[in-house]
Amino acid sequence: MSARAAPREARGALALRIFGCFAAGYFMSYGLRSVNAVLAPELSAELGLSHAQLGAMTAAYFLAFAAMQVPLGVWLDRFGPRRVDAALLGVAAAGCVVFALAASPAMLWVGRALIGAGVSGALMASLTAYRQWFPAGRQTQLAAWMLMAGTVGVLVTTVPVHWALPILGWRGVFWLAAALLAAIGVAMWALLPRDHERAREPGAPATSFVAALGGYREVFASGYFWRMTMTAGVVQGGFVAMQSLWVGPWFGTVLGVQGAARADLLFAFNFGLMLCFFSLGWIAPRIGTERAALARVVTRGTAAVVVLELAIAWAHGPSAWWLWVAYAAAATVYTLVQPRVGLAFPAHLAGRALTGFNLVIFSWMFASQWGFGVVIDAFRGRGLDEVAAFRAAMVAFASLHAACLLLFVAWPRRWGGR
Repeated sequence: MSARAAPREARGALALRIFGCFAAGYFMSYGLRSVNAVLAPELSAELGLSHAQLGAMTAAYFLAFAAMQVPLGVWLDRFGPRRVDAALLGVAAAGCVVFALAASPAMLWVGRALIGAGVSGALMASLTAYRQWFPAGRQTQLAAWMLMAGTVGVLVTTVPVHWALPILGWRGVFWLAAALLAAIGVAMWALLPRDHERAREPGAPATSFVAALGGYREVFASGYFWRMTMTAGVVQGGFVAMQSLWVGPWFGTVLGVQGAARADLLFAFNFGLMLCFFSLGWIAPRIGTERAALARVVTRGTAAVVVLELAIAWAHGPSAWWLWVAYAAAATVYTLVQPRVGLAFPAHLAGRALTGFNLVIFSWMFASQWGFGVVIDAFRGRGLDEVAAFRAAMVAFASLHAACLLLFVAWPRRWGGR
């Protein structure tokens, strides 16, 4: 390290400032991820979007987010979380401006992709900063609080956004989001400490960007990484695709709930998810650190997800929304996977293991969100009505996740199955 004194541990107002800035960024990230679940009818009506176009446009967020993960891991190590996240939030603000001005599906897609790229560091930057400024014993707690902040962002995109639509319109919502992102980025740049943004240790060789990317080779060669990441990616990616878009159209099309009542159910669904994350923070330490214990939790959680997806596919009536809350509860088990994957690698590879995980999982989120719309349109093309097409797509979704469960259970030990 440099000759300067080691940075002090963050306490009091400094700790609140660090957490507040990063939590605000993640609040916006998660809210923008999910806002189209409420805005879908307005977007489709004004621009004439098909289900496949709606899914592809909304999923552009995940595609861009995934594409950013590999360079993100290197940038965080090189430049520090303050500079990286503040700069990227500026990109997200620009994306909101493009989205607000969009007059075509292509322009919506570009705006949405810029948003995804811009918020791609919101969680990883915060976790990197917390490792620098807070003791090891507080890391899990801080991560849980970040998930709470993100879920609050989703809650704001339900009833509050529905209330704001008659006043602002969907374009106004994105103008407001652009202003908030810009303000958070400026606050992050100006208010956060810079003690950790220092030169490399004296005598240490310079590492090029290309050489730093080589660390991913060891990560992607790990059988354990792929066993955990493929299962979490496909199944959790599927759930997030539902939460951030398709749950809204499902409530409207399949359960027949429209307008304010639909926004109320989306709020209740995401409030239930927030409580699940809160509960998980208490439960996680009791699971243990052994790989076998985590594998049992993932197996049971995935089995529950498949059963609930099939139940959702056949359930009728507005009261069936409770099945979605149960689905959310089962899907939260995958939150345990990412930090365990990071711990499976040496400390100098932990950041690249975490961003490698994000690369896979957000790629599957993109594929799931777009693919669900494609499958709905395919079943409509075969003569099914819209409700039946939604139900058939969910059965196909559950079948894919059941195949992932079988692969996870049968994964050979010589490939990293333990």
